[in-house]
Amino acid sequence: MSSTSRGNPPGLDLDRLSAHLERELPGLVRGPLTAELIEGGRSNLTYAVTDGTARWVVRRPPLGHVLATAHDMRREHRVVSALHPTAVPVPRTLLLCEDEDVVGAPFYVMEFVPGTPYRTADELAAIGPERTRRVVLGLADTLVALHAVDPEAVGLGDFGRPDGFLERQLRRWGKQLDASRSRDLPGIDELHAALAGALPASPAPTVVHGDYRLDNVLVGADDTVRAVLDWEMSTLGDPLTDLGLLVMYSEQRPVPGSPIATTRDAPGHPDPAELVERYAAGSGRDVSALPWYTAFAYFKLAVILEGIHYRYTLGQTVGAGFDRIGALVPLFIDNGLTTLRKG
Repeated sequence: MSSTSRGNPPGLDLDRLSAHLERELPGLVRGPLTAELIEGGRSNLTYAVTDGTARWVVRRPPLGHVLATAHDMRREHRVVSALHPTAVPVPRTLLLCEDEDVVGAPFYVMEFVPGTPYRTADELAAIGPERTRRVVLGLADTLVALHAVDPEAVGLGDFGRPDGFLERQLRRWGKQLDASRSRDLPGIDELHAALAGALPASPAPTVVHGDYRLDNVLVGADDTVRAVLDWEMSTLGDPLTDLGLLVMYSEQRPVPGSPIATTRDAPGHPDPAELVERYAAGSGRDVSALPWYTAFAYFKLAVILEGIHYRYTLGQTVGAGFDRIGALVPLFIDNGLTTLRKG
């Protein structure tokens, strides 16, 4: 079966995809394929594909990617497949293809899950305060479910190296910072050193998502989380890194001119403290060291934003808003230092 005259989206040859699916899953595709690139996701490309009757999702690395390990389709497919039988809502995977001759890169196919990714306060405001509250509290409940999964029981016992996890994370992001240094950033080295000098003792390791936030989940019409998406940063490690990141994102208030979407000011949005209480009650974990994890999340995002700013100064980014990223970095550094001092 061939693709329609609408043509192929960047990075996905629909004729070759259709032929491969017919070989591997005969009868799955019942008509010509069409596809569109779905916006969102940090780096890997996501497509909605349909034969006019059924719909699927295809994930592949970004165009022109160099480091295969940074966009490992086998790893992402593995964690989603392992979690599907659990209480964690993830799509059902259908196929992994590591033959780059098919579409030019490894890819995997999973079911299409209907739902809404809420990215802004205005989008939440449109559903009202009661529904907003249910949606955001459901985010905490879903994180409890993820961290309750026994990695060994679902075949993920070797999915990461949890020993020394926090130390390695700090080293990794410190190196990322050094690779993007192009200007003086007051407080960034102080924050990094303070984090290194106050490492908490990690609880028992779990599967961690690595980028857990509201716009990385799909919410159904019943306001429940129907699917957790974008598992490219997942591993075995300290579960409180996920919670710290969620708190950091939940604390963000709008900054004039900022291209970073925030949801905190939506009517009905629970306070970050309530999300933490909800998680602590559901998981039974000690969250007393959470200020460290939240400060670490601020540090990570400061490094990510500085990297974007650095590429912008080199003329390597395209699109609106990149000129304002650099001004945000000091805010995240200050928030990280303030959070750590409060802890």
